[in-house]
Amino acid sequence: QLQLVESGGGLVQPGGSLRLSCTASGFTLDDYSIGWFRQAPGKEREGVSCISRRGGITNYANSVKGRFTISRDYAKNTVYLQMNSLKPEDTAVYYCAANRLYCTWQGEIYDGWGQGTQVTVSS
Repeated sequence: QLQLVESGGGLVQPGGSLRLSCTASGFTLDDYSIGWFRQAPGKEREGVSCISRRGGITNYANSVKGRFTISRDYAKNTVYLQMNSLKPEDTAVYYCAANRLYCTWQGEIYDGWGQGTQVTVSS
């Protein structure tokens, strides 16, 4: 069972920034593509961003393109999601997930998920 841990969520004003981190417990993220997903109350989970194992491929949902940046630090075994120009509609629980295959929005492909971190954008 892959164990992932997200951190970095919180309360931020519209237009502000947050950086989410996704770390692994007991395994290296090097062999995995990593996806960030989010789920707002009453809504379905949606894919936000993903990055391939070697970092050469990144994808973003249209709603966050140009505002969010995904990156990975192999030395720290961590994947980041830098979120800028945050909007109230970005409010959700954010999850990271890992899979050995490829960068995808298909949640069923992923082998492990974190517990999530709350992001609230409000004035």
